[in-house]
Amino acid sequence: MTVDDSASGASAPGPTGPGTPIGRDQHTPHHEVDHTVQPTADPLAIRLEQLILGAERRYTPFQAARSAGVSMELASRFWRAMGFADIGQARALTEADVLALRRLAGLVEAGLLSEPMAVQVARSTGQTTARLAEWQIDSFLEGLTEPPEPGMTRTEVTYPLVELLLPELEEFLVYVWRRQLAAATGRVVQVADDEEMVDRRLAVGFADLVGFTRLTRRLEEEELGELVESFETTAADLVAAYGGRLIKTLGDEVLYCADDAATAAEIALRLIETMEADPQMPELRVGIAFGTVTTRMGDVFGTTVNLASRLTSIAPKDAVLVDGAMAEELSRTGAAPVSEKEAEAEPDEGAAYRFALQPMWQRPVRGLGVVEPWSLTRRKRR
Repeated sequence: MTVDDSASGASAPGPTGPGTPIGRDQHTPHHEVDHTVQPTADPLAIRLEQLILGAERRYTPFQAARSAGVSMELASRFWRAMGFADIGQARALTEADVLALRRLAGLVEAGLLSEPMAVQVARSTGQTTARLAEWQIDSFLEGLTEPPEPGMTRTEVTYPLVELLLPELEEFLVYVWRRQLAAATGRVVQVADDEEMVDRRLAVGFADLVGFTRLTRRLEEEELGELVESFETTAADLVAAYGGRLIKTLGDEVLYCADDAATAAEIALRLIETMEADPQMPELRVGIAFGTVTTRMGDVFGTTVNLASRLTSIAPKDAVLVDGAMAEELSRTGAAPVSEKEAEAEPDEGAAYRFALQPMWQRPVRGLGVVEPWSLTRRKRR
């Protein structure tokens, strides 16, 4: 079997990855491959690897592919997608590697997944778990492996700690994944239009710290790290608490989305209100756009996303700007009046409005033409 992975934009594997390095990418010129690369021979590292993987090294990449009943080309593409680096033909793979290959190939053979989709599954899983594993080692285990007694090394503490934590973390990972999968599936199946199951209409918001570049020059690295962590944690908690979905964090910027406009608006205002209450935090600005969004591998793409980003860049400090489609959706759903005159004309209905919208001056936005931003605020009760 072969895989056409050209459309996914894959790059050659690097020296880092979520697990054991694997065999040579079929698209890498033969003379560029270092066939002397070998897995670590450190005794403790090997013991930890066996503990985590649950098996000993047994196969070379070629032997693993043959045992799984797949071509070496297909195996290499799966391994590359998962982020595993090249080890030539060293004997470093286990029964679990063979089983994983067999399962992926079996899904393709059964017609449940196309070959490109199987590679996408491998890539999305590898990228997500690689980041999780790096965080757990850098931030989590580092703090827990402080030697409890004088004379002990951090290395001596690591093995029994991993032995105790591994089954608990594994079960917790599966639990969270199942809950997230159930929530994502529920959102998709509730969409009436089949086309919207892929290209969906969502509210997309960017939240950006103002003056972050200046902060990087003024703060020490540890202080800057603490500020970024506090911002990301606060943003993630608020997005989740009010029914949105955090797409990604970029240090000084957070990208989130919501199925309905009112939820995205509430999150934006809560973010600004929360950050304003913290004297250590710089000002925040938020841009929100509503429209069709393409989702791929947990990320979002399209003109709506680009517009939200542009709105953020022109938003005043501690303010929220939305596009015309977002303003229209808020009005259509009864979350905001089209104008204050409309709200005053119908005082009973006006009391139910949560947000206020104020049209701003039209302006050109790079790559998107002329747009009319709207200022979004919380409507004051009368």
